[in-house]
Amino acid sequence: MTYLRRALKYFIQICLIFAIIIGILILSGMVSKDISVAFRRGWDSIFMILGIFAVMSAAYPFFGYGKRNILAYGDPADYTDAIKEAMALRGYILTGEEDGEMCFRLSSPLNRAARLWEDSIRIKPQLGGFQAEGLIRDLARAVSSINYKIKEVKNDD
Repeated sequence: MTYLRRALKYFIQICLIFAIIIGILILSGMVSKDISVAFRRGWDSIFMILGIFAVMSAAYPFFGYGKRNILAYGDPADYTDAIKEAMALRGYILTGEEDGEMCFRLSSPLNRAARLWEDSIRIKPQLGGFQAEGLIRDLARAVSSINYKIKEVKNDD
């Protein structure tokens, strides 16, 4: 269900961006208001473009979200403060903590809207460290920041 929700959100976002761009071009007079003149095949072109957007939107959640492992030895509770600090430095706030699993969201409403409110990063303890799950482009930065903080905690011991 999450996959379909994400795909639908991205489809709507892509269609809105496309409509805004075409609207600006029409209002500026660069493109004709007549669809059959503006597009080579008229409405058939619009339906082809929407089909391409649908395929792109269906593929993005599959490639755009993932999981990363964070190595940490010992008790996971020893590292929770370091993880919270690292995520705060990346602009995330802790929104929930249950059974050792932490859920972080972006603190900026503008950044959250830009990511279509799919900005959560979940970090849960596992054997040998933690597993982080979320948007891959944000996850890479967050995991490297967490790894740095975990190394600081290890060096302090």
